[in-house]
Formats: sequence, structure tokens, C-alpha cells
Amino acid sequence: MAGSSLPELDVARVRRWCDQRVPEHVRDQVRVECEVGPRHLTIVERRPHWNANADSEWTRFPIARLRYTMADKSWTLYWRDRNLRFHIYDLVAPSARVDDLLEEIERDPTAIFWG
Repeated sequence: MAGSSLPELDVARVRRWCDQRVPEHVRDQVRVECEVGPRHLTIVERRPHWNANADSEWTRFPIARLRYTMADKSWTLYWRDRNLRFHIYDLVAPSARVDDLLEEIERDPTAIFWG
């Protein structure tokens, strides 16, 4: 388990998936990253500060959250609302395979993740 109660292999899979979302030649303009919490992973879009003169960190915009349940070793997908609160995404069932949920985020049939 990776520094928390999350399976290391799944954390690595999500990080690799995030890295593959943005071509290398535009990573100075946008990135997709994985933030690790105690029982969840949050996929975020990062962009440079709008004011190039500002010496500030990149902006952070949450896209989705993957919550891990140790009891049944499953992942559940959550979507983010306009108030930056997360809600269960009920179009896909919790899964022991994090890849199933990443595929749903990629597919985004309702445009709830990527707009």
C-alpha cells in the first residue's frame, strides 16, 4: 500500500493514465495530475497562473475522484459539481479494477468530467 491505504499498483496506473492525457509538447500549458489522499485519488487539471508576471503556483481544477474501499477492495467514481463538491457517479458500478473507472472518465458519455 502506498503511504496510505491505497494499492500502490493502482496509484501507479492512475498516475500513468494522467501522464498520457496531455502531449509532452503542451505540458507547459496544461497538465493532468493525480493527487493522493488517505483513501482516494483526485484527478486534477493544472494550468499556469493567468498572469504570467505573477510568481504563483499553477491553478488546480478537480476533474474526478476515485475513492477506495478497503472492505471490498473496490474503487468508486465521483464527479465534481460547480461548487467543487464530489458526488457518486452512478452510471458505472464500483469496481475492483481502477482501469474500469479510468475508461469511464476517458469516455465521459455525459460530458460531466471534461465538459
